[in-house]
Amino acid sequence: MKMKWIIGSALTAALFVGCETERGEAHHKDKEAKLMAEAKVSKEAAQQTALAKVPDGIIKDAELEKEDGKLQWSFDVATPDSKDITEVNVDAITGAVISADKESAADEAKEAAEEKSKDKDKDKD
Repeated sequence: MKMKWIIGSALTAALFVGCETERGEAHHKDKEAKLMAEAKVSKEAAQQTALAKVPDGIIKDAELEKEDGKLQWSFDVATPDSKDITEVNVDAITGAVISADKESAADEAKEAAEEKSKDKDKDKD
């Protein structure tokens, strides 16, 4: 009897987590679609601008986001001779480079953890 209760509880918890994850993904897709509608510069054009700032760079991650009230494409660009990442932010309205900053692997991990924490807090609302 106790085993049935444990299995039932585990299945209920798994179902709840799955539903919450799906809801969070749907929210993220809605937000992403809204931002895409606002962007005047395509991802491909912004990517070319970012790669021009980092010779021999390879795009590892790309994201359209609003930061400090500005809609921007954010690219994490790796180079073959370094473990560091250069984050290049391109204005999604004008196509101009907003910033290009080198980040160490530790900086990247810290930023990822902060973003994950922000996302969890937003999903609770």
